[in-house]
Amino acid sequence: MKILPGMAAVLAALVLIAAPAAAQDRATGLKLDSDKPIQIESNKLEVREAENVAIFTGNVAVQQDKTVLKAGRMRVYYKKDGGSATTGSADIDRLEVDGTVYVRSETQEVTADKGVYDMGREMLVLSGDKVVLTEGANVIVGCKLTVNTRSGLAQLEPCSSTGGRVKMLLTPGESRAGRGN
Repeated sequence: MKILPGMAAVLAALVLIAAPAAAQDRATGLKLDSDKPIQIESNKLEVREAENVAIFTGNVAVQQDKTVLKAGRMRVYYKKDGGSATTGSADIDRLEVDGTVYVRSETQEVTADKGVYDMGREMLVLSGDKVVLTEGANVIVGCKLTVNTRSGLAQLEPCSSTGGRVKMLLTPGESRAGRGN
């Protein structure tokens, strides 16, 4: 099973909210459609201009086309002197999500306890007691998934609770069937 950079897509897609020009460059590598709208819902939004952060809390749901992110909380940190979050001109530094993180793309799902997307390094890290990536009947389990969204290189680290091993279940033919090939 190939780990798609698209699993990071929703996190990276949030760039479109505050930095459209930068987002178009990143979106191309992540196969996002910058023309598609992004919908964000949460129970509360707090913008702390002095701290350069916007905080979405309570049943956070982000959707762009067929990619969905759900979490308990999402913090969007933007660069100092990089614009304003309230006007949509902020230059995003990093995104953090926590509280049962769930990401679904067209063919894959991943769950974790927390996640961080570093815009400058183009690195996504999902971690927790258990990180589970599924594509159809194929399943990979570990505790820390690191994806370089620029190169597509992914690494899954094991959990100490599983004896220090990553677990993988592959069902022959399932990956192709899941992608419609």
